[in-house]
Amino acid sequence: MPIILLAVIILLALMVAASCVRIVPQAHAMIIERLGMYKETWSTGLHFKLPFFDRIAKRVNLKEQVVDFAPQPVITKDNVTMRIDTVVFFQITDPRLFAYGVENPIMAIENLTATTLRNIIGDMELDATLTSREIINTKMRASLDVATDPWGIKVNRVELKNIIPPSAIQEAMEKQMKAERERREAILIAEGQKKSTILVAEGKKASAILDAEAEKQAAILRAEAEKEKMIKEAEGKAEAILKVQQATADGIRFIKEAGADESVLTLKSLEAFGKAADGKATKIIIPSEIQGIAGLAASLKEIVTDDKKQEK
Repeated sequence: MPIILLAVIILLALMVAASCVRIVPQAHAMIIERLGMYKETWSTGLHFKLPFFDRIAKRVNLKEQVVDFAPQPVITKDNVTMRIDTVVFFQITDPRLFAYGVENPIMAIENLTATTLRNIIGDMELDATLTSREIINTKMRASLDVATDPWGIKVNRVELKNIIPPSAIQEAMEKQMKAERERREAILIAEGQKKSTILVAEGKKASAILDAEAEKQAAILRAEAEKEKMIKEAEGKAEAILKVQQATADGIRFIKEAGADESVLTLKSLEAFGKAADGKATKIIIPSEIQGIAGLAASLKEIVTDDKKQEK
């Protein structure tokens, strides 16, 4: 019997000793009370406490936590009632304040979030509320962080998850969005037609300019070709006249070199006057040097008669 009692006492002593040893895991903390009063906060590691005097009052999670609150009814500045649900990201920075600061920290944060949200939305109109999520988030985070600081809680971020306006407002917004889309579509179509018309006009303008340039170049080329042709013809005529004069001069020179007498020169002069008449002249002025030549009239008559016969 004494042996059994001793064994029971030893077993109880081991159990009490084991209950006095605690290991705190990472990112956690434990609040220790001695005789109902706060004694200390255990951080990560191995710890010992006095049996029957010390107790673990609260276990605290130091990780960042996320709380999704149900939609809350709020009223905007222009008297539109809507429902908004929020998501709060917070972290416990002081386990002692968290344990003794407020009875139910999560409920306190929820109520504080609802009242803060109502205050912020009450100063904004509906359109501003729908387009100012970031501003609302920033204001709420700042307000909640200040309010929860005495509780050992730090609010890292607040997000508006959903903004649910009344059904009538939703229908009006959908109609407005539809009208806006139709207006943008009409504007895009009109701008497309305008650009198309401008491009067609610019194309016609460029084509007309190119046609005019081509016609101008063609006219210049034709004028240059005509000018060149006239120059060639003039040069040809001048060259022909020069060759005739050269041939005449050569003929006269050959006659002089051949020692022709006065009668031969007179005969050549008559031939020249006969060709000058060409059968068409009605009057011929004969130089005085050859007026006294015997048989001039007969010679001229014979020359003119021969030329007319040749024409017939």
